[in-house]
Amino acid sequence: MTTPLPTVLITGASSGIGAVYADRFARRGHDLVLAARDLSRLDTLAERLRADYGVKAEVLQADLADPVQLARVEAVLRDDPRIGVLVNNAGATLPGNFLDQSPDQVAQLIALNVTAPARLAAAIAPRLAAAGQGAIVNLASVVGLAPEFGMSVYGATKAFMHYLSQSLQVELGPKGVYVQAVLPAATRTEIWERSGRDVEQIPGVMEVGDLVDAALAGYDRREKVTIPPLHDAALWDTLESSRQALLPHFGQSQPAPRYREAA
Repeated sequence: MTTPLPTVLITGASSGIGAVYADRFARRGHDLVLAARDLSRLDTLAERLRADYGVKAEVLQADLADPVQLARVEAVLRDDPRIGVLVNNAGATLPGNFLDQSPDQVAQLIALNVTAPARLAAAIAPRLAAAGQGAIVNLASVVGLAPEFGMSVYGATKAFMHYLSQSLQVELGPKGVYVQAVLPAATRTEIWERSGRDVEQIPGVMEVGDLVDAALAGYDRREKVTIPPLHDAALWDTLESSRQALLPHFGQSQPAPRYREAA
């Protein structure tokens, strides 16, 4: 008897990257749970996926920055044994630079980009680990590697997602759970309009379909980190090797001589 494919829950599924992920997983035969704020868009997408691919597509309206609505999605991930893949895609950015952004705006962004995906991963991870299978896909960003880009809070939230993914892969990988960090660069989605930037003025914008197809190629290869716009993979390998080379040097009981001399 053929084992059924796991159901995939995708956040931010009503448009952009999330909607394309939904299309691609449905094309592969996966049933879906589509979560986002815009119920009308979710219903339209779910109806099309059912008609085009013959899969089940449930909708789950939720604003993940709202703790009560977030808790509903957590409960689904925790309690529904059909769901074996979580795609943490929902996210946003802010207009302006750090000095233009209010503390409330910063907190709201962190709630959506950091707190929500971390809680959703925490809701599903124990069940996946107990089953010895499943996957968590976290949408990070190359901005999380590049403070020079000047997107301070957004970049920090994406750096969190990158670190969380790598750390979870270390912890959950041996238990059979695959964790992937996907790091897009500029991609043609509505996030730019919402942040007040003209996407046509940004060089090297990737189309959403190309981004998701590349991310899924990395998913199929079980890459820990997938960076679709990075053509020279050796650059990432060098960065990772340099980072790992630091690790044995951290366990020191005394400060480095350069700091003792300064004192």
